[in-house]
Amino acid sequence: MRDVSDKVLIQQLKELEADGLIKRTDYKEVPPRVDYSLTPLGRSLAEALVPLCSWGTEHMAEVSQVFAERATWNTRAR
Repeated sequence: MRDVSDKVLIQQLKELEADGLIKRTDYKEVPPRVDYSLTPLGRSLAEALVPLCSWGTEHMAEVSQVFAERATWNTRAR
């Protein structure tokens, strides 16, 4: 994730952990050290997203064109 603040990243990680998609391991060290890993449920979600990612890669040009057109709509509306 690009340009994400620490606050937003921490919130997202907490939500993913609460949803059972990731596991947080706190090593109780100074300085603090934690690791995140996918749970079995998280791995199954990642596998389910592979076809969607493949579709996005295969249709990158079309999707980029839609985004470019949408950007012009936003500038015209102002």
